[in-house]
Amino acid sequence: MPYIDESPTMSPQLSARSQDSVDGVSPTPTEVLLPGGESESDKGLLMRKLVLSGVLASEEIYINQLEALLLPMKPLKATATTSQPVLTMQQIDAIFYKIQDIYEIHKDFYDNLCPIVQQWDNQTTVGHLFQKLASQLGMYKAFVDNYKCALETAEKCSQCNNQFFKISENLKVKGPKDSKEQPTSVTMEALLYKPIDRVTRSTLVLHDLLKHTPSDHPDYALLQDALRISQNFLSSINEDIDPRRTAVTTPKGETRQLVKDGYLVELSENSRKLRHLFLFTDLLLCAKLKKATVGKHQQYDCKWYIPLADLVFPSPEESEPIPQLHATPDHEIEDMKAKISVLKSEIQKEKKSNKGSSRTIERLKKKMFEYESWLLLSSPTIPFRIHNKNGKSYLFLLSSDYERSEWREAIQKLQKKDLQAFALSSLELQVLTGSCFKLRTVHNVPIISNKDDDESPGLYGFLHVIVKSAKGFSHSSNLYCTLEVDSFGYFVSKAKTRVFRDTMEPEWNEEFEIELEGSQCLRILCYEKCYDKSKLNKDNNEIVDKIMGKGQIQLDPQVVQSKNWQVDVIEMNGIKVEFSMKFSSRDMSLKRTPSKKQTGVFGVKISVVTKRERSKVPYIVRQCIEEVEKRGIEEVGIYRISGVATDIQALKAAFDANSKDILMMLSDMDINAIAGTLKLYFRELPEPLLTDRLYLAFMEGIALSDPAAKENCMMHLLRSLPDPNLMTFLFLLHHLKKVAEKEPINKMSLHNLATVFGPTLLRPSEVESKGHTNLASDIWSHDVMAQVQVLLYYLQHPPIIFSELKRNTLYYSTDV
Repeated sequence: MPYIDESPTMSPQLSARSQDSVDGVSPTPTEVLLPGGESESDKGLLMRKLVLSGVLASEEIYINQLEALLLPMKPLKATATTSQPVLTMQQIDAIFYKIQDIYEIHKDFYDNLCPIVQQWDNQTTVGHLFQKLASQLGMYKAFVDNYKCALETAEKCSQCNNQFFKISENLKVKGPKDSKEQPTSVTMEALLYKPIDRVTRSTLVLHDLLKHTPSDHPDYALLQDALRISQNFLSSINEDIDPRRTAVTTPKGETRQLVKDGYLVELSENSRKLRHLFLFTDLLLCAKLKKATVGKHQQYDCKWYIPLADLVFPSPEESEPIPQLHATPDHEIEDMKAKISVLKSEIQKEKKSNKGSSRTIERLKKKMFEYESWLLLSSPTIPFRIHNKNGKSYLFLLSSDYERSEWREAIQKLQKKDLQAFALSSLELQVLTGSCFKLRTVHNVPIISNKDDDESPGLYGFLHVIVKSAKGFSHSSNLYCTLEVDSFGYFVSKAKTRVFRDTMEPEWNEEFEIELEGSQCLRILCYEKCYDKSKLNKDNNEIVDKIMGKGQIQLDPQVVQSKNWQVDVIEMNGIKVEFSMKFSSRDMSLKRTPSKKQTGVFGVKISVVTKRERSKVPYIVRQCIEEVEKRGIEEVGIYRISGVATDIQALKAAFDANSKDILMMLSDMDINAIAGTLKLYFRELPEPLLTDRLYLAFMEGIALSDPAAKENCMMHLLRSLPDPNLMTFLFLLHHLKKVAEKEPINKMSLHNLATVFGPTLLRPSEVESKGHTNLASDIWSHDVMAQVQVLLYYLQHPPIIFSELKRNTLYYSTDV
């Protein structure tokens, strides 16, 4: 039933198969709650309690939102009969239509469910409550029918009455009972959208409950019945709301439908501008959101439009090269992510503090909004060009090939219809642009600051994905897949399978480890590899591969945090890609676990390995680096792109066994797997390469502001390392500098490499790190930032020679 609550930025299209979402609360990890000895049935019943706890938390938030909406209704009604009414009774009834009834339905549901969950046992039944709630969904039908009228009435009243404008722009929603959170300010428009958003997700919790309810449980049949009622209800009203919500009538009496909209970055006059793009049935309109003036709602300003009959996508060979695109350096992007994470942490601390100041929180949020807005503008690099055959071209920069494909496909689908060229009069353009604010389905810029506090923060840690196979292709092709996840409000490509040549049924069976930074969604794209160099895209100097299919899946914390692999299938344009995934927290993935065996190299002290090999630098380090320098130094994203996990494990086993075939394996293996093996070796050392003993000294040294003192300290710390550690570190340092020299080709700067290797070389072992642990979500913690800066310092330093370092005696008095 309705319980999963997100921001008012979602499209109000109602669908029985609504987009999956995650709970408004983070569940306790199942591995902590589920002892290994319990039966699957017991685990399922315990998961039921977790789901229902999420329902309660979300219902409380929803009830608070409805209460905030209802709060001004009584005083408004009281003034309606006076000589100076704020609103008439007719206007009040139109705006608050059925809100009281919906509130009472959910308050009754919450009051009945709460004691049941608090006194939980495995025989507890809740199906009758969900069945009753489903039977009352008809109340939402009346609300939906009146929704447009409610919005329009509220908007007109705001424009005519400054007193109501102030009320409607600043409604206070209180936090959950046991929290110390200050009430948050929300607009009436956002709160009126909450019931719409709620009902679109009315089937999600029932799917979750049924998944964890044994078929012989008394609740099972009742929940199935509630699900059937919900799905039938959503199907019955789906058609009613769409045309009313997404259409505008032109002055000539024609109906123009909004098909898609969203925020994109346009490259205009060599600078990046945030635009809101609106795709209608016959034209594409690019708009800018104007600043709101007092007493008036925000409006859009049209920058340009193209009739779809005149819109063309220039082919790579036809397109003119764009002016030099000044890409933001990677280290600036990473620095900004670090600043955002620090601000997010400060906001959370301020909220938990008894003396938490709402003014301080607002100041921090404002600063975070500025940082995130900069990141949103600066990060996209994928070109998306459109051209008016009667005029100029326009260029957008996107973060994701998935997004570019979505826009292109939506436009091309509409262009299959019999479209006529036309020109809008100034009045027609004014009416159309004026309607955009009401019609838009994406209400806010996609950044963390715009999310409601009750939304899921996403997952932080590592997602392990095995891309298995794909079926449904019509002809043999050279096929590969890429994986994308959302990060800081936009999507980033994280991994790529090898190309499976000339096949209709590729079987990759490749495992990847993907770092998540507050991620909520995984996307898989399937491509046909193009080897024709004439298809070179002048915008980014890359050959354009054809997207055969694409799909996405929500990362539900309750599902992916299970210890077991979750098998799934994504369907895309008739193509089915089978994959498995599981999640592990960052702390679990980076935990150093010394090897119990005496042989091998992984998890064994570096001094033991070099003494056994009679070498200065471990054989595994020398061989992996030699192979990367031989054929991987120009590979785009080397050390950043994940290698196939099964290949990495095979190389690990071969090095541990000192296999005679190791050199042959290395020459045959994908270069990203070799790079991944080197990273894994350093990650699994029982203590970091730069040692536990010196960790705090490195943290203090990098924080020194005087350059001479910092130089003195950082060189002294290197000399304090054991010889095998120092020799290996200098060997790696020399290699990483060589990789960075190829940055124009491989896109790996010194800062990129420091970000990849810094935590791996410095993160202390578990025993040492207990005193300064960080939140699992705080990937960009102060410690991690400092670890990156330490390695970056040495990477930016002139060449350091082992013999000279040992010979030079610098005076540094601090004992380490």
